Amino acid sequence: MKKIVLFIAALLILQAGVNAQDAETRLKEKGIVLAPVSNPLGNYVNAVRVGNLLFLAGKGPQKADNTFITGKVGRDLTIEQGYEAARLTAINHLAVLKSELGSLNKVKRVVKVTGMVNCTEDFKDQPKVINGYSDFMVEIFGDKGKHARAAVGMYALPLNMAVEVEAIVEVEDQER
Repeated sequence: MKKIVLFIAALLILQAGVNAQDAETRLKEKGIVLAPVSNPLGNYVNAVRVGNLLFLAGKGPQKADNTFITGKVGRDLTIEQGYEAARLTAINHLAVLKSELGSLNKVKRVVKVTGMVNCTEDFKDQPKVINGYSDFMVEIFGDKGKHARAAVGMYALPLNMAVEVEAIVEVEDQER
C-alpha cells in the first residue's frame, strides 16, 4: 500500500511539473483571451514555416477594438506605456502562434525577437520597452520563452504604432 501511495504522489508531482510548463494553462490562469488574428497590412502573411521554425511577421500593439497603441516613446508615451504596448504585441503574436499551430504547447523555444520602438531621437531605453514582450514570453513559456533579441529605435513605424516586433519560434513537430 505504501508503494502505491508513493507512486501516486510521484505522479502528482510529475503532473504538476507538466502543468507548470503548459503555456495554454498559464494563459488561462492570467485570464487572457486571444483575439482573432488580424490580417497583414500589406502583401505578406502572418507567419512562414520552414521545417520546425516559424517566422512571425512584425505585429504591433493592436487592441480589441482594432486600434493600435500609437505615438513616440519618450514624447507621447512613457517607458511603462511602451512596455505595455510591447506586452500587448506579445499577446498578438501568441494569437498567430495558436492559429498556426493549434496549441501554444507546440512551441519548443522562442528563438529570436527583433523589437522596434517608435521613439524620439534622444530616447535610449529601447530594451526597457521591449522587455514587455520578452517578460511576457517567459511568463507564458517559462525557460522556453527566453530568446536572443535586438531592441532598436525607429524614426517611424506603420500607423504610428508604438512598437513592432517580429520573432522566430521553434516548434515541436515537423511540418506535414
